[in-house]
Amino acid sequence: FARSELTMDDIRQKIQPFLKATDADSSRLATFFQRNSYVSGKYDEAGSFRRLDAHVAALPHGKGANRLFYLALPPSVYADVTRNIKHSCMGHGGWNRVIVEKPFGKDLDSSNKLASHLSSLFKEEQIYRIDHYLGKEMVQNLMVIRFANRIFGPVWNRDNIACVVLTFKEPFGTEGRGGYFDEFGIIRDVMQNHMMQMLCLVAMEKPKSTSSHDVRDEKVKVLKSVTPIRMENVVVGQYTGDPKADGEAGKGYLDDPTVPPGSITPTYACVVLYIQNERWNGVPFVMRCGKALNERKAEVRLQFKDVSGDIFQNQCKRNELVIRVQPNEAIYTKLMTKKPGMFFNPEESELDLTYGSRYKDVKLPDAYERLILDVFCGSQMHFVRSDELQEAWKIFTPLLHKLETTKVPLAHYMYGSRGPPEADELMKHVGFRYEGTYKWVSPHRL
Repeated sequence: FARSELTMDDIRQKIQPFLKATDADSSRLATFFQRNSYVSGKYDEAGSFRRLDAHVAALPHGKGANRLFYLALPPSVYADVTRNIKHSCMGHGGWNRVIVEKPFGKDLDSSNKLASHLSSLFKEEQIYRIDHYLGKEMVQNLMVIRFANRIFGPVWNRDNIACVVLTFKEPFGTEGRGGYFDEFGIIRDVMQNHMMQMLCLVAMEKPKSTSSHDVRDEKVKVLKSVTPIRMENVVVGQYTGDPKADGEAGKGYLDDPTVPPGSITPTYACVVLYIQNERWNGVPFVMRCGKALNERKAEVRLQFKDVSGDIFQNQCKRNELVIRVQPNEAIYTKLMTKKPGMFFNPEESELDLTYGSRYKDVKLPDAYERLILDVFCGSQMHFVRSDELQEAWKIFTPLLHKLETTKVPLAHYMYGSRGPPEADELMKHVGFRYEGTYKWVSPHRL
C-alpha cells in the first residue's frame, strides 16, 4: 500500500536489482511474487484504508488472517496512517502488529508525542520499534558472551575495565543525500539509537530470563543510571574534502548541493558517558561515530586495566576484548604472549573467533530477516520499548539542544581520515590508551 500508482510488475522491476536470489531460486521467486498484491491510496484518507481492508479480506483466508503493518514511511505521515489503520484496517480473526522505523522523534518532546499517539491506538505488545542493529549477529551475541561464559563475569566491572569504546565508522559521505541527513545529524542518526542499544547490552546486569520484559527492564536501568553529558566530554565535527582526491572524496559536507549553505550539522561525534552504579562507576564509555572516515567499522572494545606489579619492564600492553559487529564479524581478545625464539620477551597477539573462518558454510541472516521473523513470532526482545526510548532521549536531548542553540564550534576533519584529532585527545584524556603497535588482521586476508 502506498500513494504511487503502480502495478506488481512495476514493483518487481524496481526491486529486481537489489534481490540476492540466484537463478536456482527463480521458481520460488516467481511463487513469492504471485502471492503479492498492491493497493494505491492516500495516507490521510480513511476510504483508502477501507479499500485496503476489503482487499485483504478478499484474499484466501484473509478474514481471519494475522495482519502486520510495516510503516516504511516518513514520520510526518505516521499520525494519519496509524489512525486510519486502527479505525479502518484492523483484522478481527488474528493478531495485529505495527512495525515503526526510526527516527522515533527528534528529541524528548517529539518522541513522547509520537509514543503518546501510538499508545492511544495500540497496546505496547502490538508496537515493534525496529532498530536493525539489534538484529545483527554480534549485537545479539553480546548477551551470550556475557552471561553464558564464566570467565567474563568476574572481570566485567570497574575493578578490571579501564574504558569501553563503541565505534561506528562509515567510509562515505552524504553523496547527494545530505538534505535528509542535515535534518537529523550523526547523533540522532546513529548514536542515540544504534550505539545506545549496544551500550545497554554491554553494561546491563544479568536479566532474570531471556524474556523480552526481563531483558528490556535491565536495559532501562542502565539508561536511568547514565549521568548528564558534560560539554567537555563532547567533540563534534564535520568533514571537508580531500584536496588531493577526485570524486566524492574531494567534496566536503558543505559541497553537497542538498545541504543548506553554512550548515553546522555534525557528521562526526565523540561523546563520553558515565554510568553511576556499583558495577561501572568511574568507567568512561566512549561513543564515536562519523561519516567519510577511513574505513567501514562497527565494534565494541573493552580495554582492561594495566597488570599490577609489572615484571617485564613496561613491555606489556593492555588486554582488550573486541566484538566486531561489521564487517567480518569476529570476537577477539588482545593479550600478551612470549615472542617465539630464544629471548624472553612478551609481544601482542590474539585469541580470535572470526565467524567467516569458524562458520564457513553458515549463512548469517540479514538483520531485518531476524527481526521481521521475531515480529511474526511475537518476540519483542530485540525491539525498543517506549520507556527505553524515553530514557535514551533524556540523555541526548539536552546535548542536542545545546549544540543547536549555542552553535558549538565544529572540529573539521578531512574525508578519509580517522576523524578529528580532538576526539583522540578526548579519549586519551578520559583514560583510553592507544598504543598503535597492533592491528587485527582478518583471516580472510591471510
